[in-house]
Amino acid sequence: MQQRRRHRQADVAACIGEIDEFLDAVRRVGRGGTATDPEVISQLLGRKRDVGPLDKLTPREREVLELMAQGLSNRGICEKLVVSPKTVETHVSSIFWKLDLLPAQDEQRRVLAVLAYLRA
Repeated sequence: MQQRRRHRQADVAACIGEIDEFLDAVRRVGRGGTATDPEVISQLLGRKRDVGPLDKLTPREREVLELMAQGLSNRGICEKLVVSPKTVETHVSSIFWKLDLLPAQDEQRRVLAVLAYLRA
């Protein structure tokens, strides 16, 4: 009988603790803050992100690819980044190589690269 009473008391204490946590969260949200379960945060921070094809690109190559996605030609990219046409060609070639876009007669590598950018 006393053992059951102790279990009930422990259950009540646990519920009171959960209620206190809940009320703290409600107050925090009421003040404009947020309330997130620590377990959720732990899982989000501990989860590893999948490596995508764009992760192989340098920041400058990503910038060039973004400008390609905006519809700029190589000349337009040159003017925007203030670099030579040869530099843009080198970046574009590197993007194609890193995204495994080999030359093919029936495919437009520039379009495929932009599609990869949009999917990422």
